[in-house]
Amino acid sequence: MTEFLLEEIEALVEPVLDEMGIELVDLEYFSGHGRQVLRIYADRPTGITLDDCAMVSREIGHLLDVSDLLQHQYVLEVSSPGLNRPLKREKDFFRVVGQQIKVQTTAPLKGRSNFSGVLQSVENGMLKIDLGDAVVQIPAKSIRKANLVFDFHNQG
Repeated sequence: MTEFLLEEIEALVEPVLDEMGIELVDLEYFSGHGRQVLRIYADRPTGITLDDCAMVSREIGHLLDVSDLLQHQYVLEVSSPGLNRPLKREKDFFRVVGQQIKVQTTAPLKGRSNFSGVLQSVENGMLKIDLGDAVVQIPAKSIRKANLVFDFHNQG
């Protein structure tokens, strides 16, 4: 149910965000502290500001109210994905080739489910990751969760 609802919400809001020059990074819908929360993670190539988040909240909040997708009261939160942004779509992986990522698979691959290394390439639905001591290929369809790992030591 929640997955279907998130797909419906994504189909509704993504074109509006695209028009605003803002990328939909991720959606979450959950119960917290006795309330339903819809959290939208959004970003721009130049980074998203607090004013951008407020603008998205106004536009999307109105759109969701009119659409009637959410049948009960909810809290809408719009946020930056943060430094260790989730990687969900193929375009997300293409954008971070050459950078450090962390991947968790749905089932063990070569005896493990967690991988951390430099993403070398994305090709035909396969991610090639240099783990340092080995290179592993992971099918994109077997990824449960993936994130960019921000390296504070190489910034400066």
